[in-house]
Amino acid sequence: MDVPAKFARRIVDSNGAVGAAWLRELPAILAECEESWGVSLQPPFPLSYNYVAPATLRDGTSVVLKVGIPNRELRREIDALRAYAGRGIVRLLDADPERGLLLLELIEPGTPLVELADDQAATAVAADVMRELWRPPPQEHSFPTVADWAQGMRRLRARYDGRTGPLPTRLVEIAEERFRELLGSAAAPVLLHGDL
Repeated sequence: MDVPAKFARRIVDSNGAVGAAWLRELPAILAECEESWGVSLQPPFPLSYNYVAPATLRDGTSVVLKVGIPNRELRREIDALRAYAGRGIVRLLDADPERGLLLLELIEPGTPLVELADDQAATAVAADVMRELWRPPPQEHSFPTVADWAQGMRRLRARYDGRTGPLPTRLVEIAEERFRELLGSAAAPVLLHGDL
């Protein structure tokens, strides 16, 4: 199996020795997934921080295999996909959080919102997706809250003695104000994809 050089470099740059070891094990991990889940892998999609490839189950069903270095973020992704249960988001078919393995349904993407010329229409579509995804989080969860995300502003200021370091001061001030507004007006918490 050929691992794209850019992907390998990104994995090692962001994970050091752990990433290098994971890359060495990746062919065996993929072979084990093929055996245990009965999938035939195809060449991967363009890769970023996880190995993601289309695959076919023995019964001909098209799926996607996602393999990543096991970490808190990947485990949260699995937990979120389980909580969503395919409502408004790709369905998780199986997973092994301790090994960083996800077997997902294959969905065909539509038009990216960035390609829509009408910004109001794109915003309306994004809002519809958000409303579809909103649901109360499970009683027991480790998902970050908006308040947790807002702590990033405090950490930034603490790291740079009250200043904003490499970030433009005005943008940080706007972000801080938006977080205050959000936290001050928040109703009951809902689960929402972090990119949104």
